[in-house]
Amino acid sequence: MPAFKRPESVLVLIFTTQGEVLLLRRSDHPAFWQSVTGSLEWHEEDLWAVAKRELAEETGIVAERGWQDWETSHQYEIYPEWRYKYEPGTMRNTEHIFSLELNARVSVVLHPREHEDYEWVAWPEAVSRVTSASNRWALATLGRARGFL
Repeated sequence: MPAFKRPESVLVLIFTTQGEVLLLRRSDHPAFWQSVTGSLEWHEEDLWAVAKRELAEETGIVAERGWQDWETSHQYEIYPEWRYKYEPGTMRNTEHIFSLELNARVSVVLHPREHEDYEWVAWPEAVSRVTSASNRWALATLGRARGFL
C-alpha cells in the first residue's frame, strides 16, 4: 500500500429534484462543509466506481439512477494542512465532478471518522456554505443550469 494519497479525486454533488443539496461537515475540520469527495486509490481508474464508492462510504446512500458525469475535471491547490497526506512537493489535486439527483431526501448514515454532521439545505445556502472554491463553483454552475439560482 503506498504511503501517500493519490492527488486525484471525485466531487459528488447530491441534490433533490426540489432543489435541496446535501452538505457534510468534516470531522477533522468542523467549520468545513462540503459535498461528497474522495481520493482515487492508486489502483483505481473507473471514475464512476469511485464516485459510487465514496457516496456509499460517506453517506450510506447507494443509487444506480440519477447520476451525471460532468466529464469535467479541474485542478485546485491542496490546503496546506492536508499536504502531509501526499508525496512531498505535491501541491495540486485533480478533481472529477459528478452529481446525483434524488427524487427526495433520503436517510444519511455518516462515516464518523470523516464527517460529524449533515444537512439538506436550499441551493443558495449550499453555495455560500461550502468551504472549497471548486465545490462552490460546481454547485453554482449546476444550480444555475437547473434554475435553482
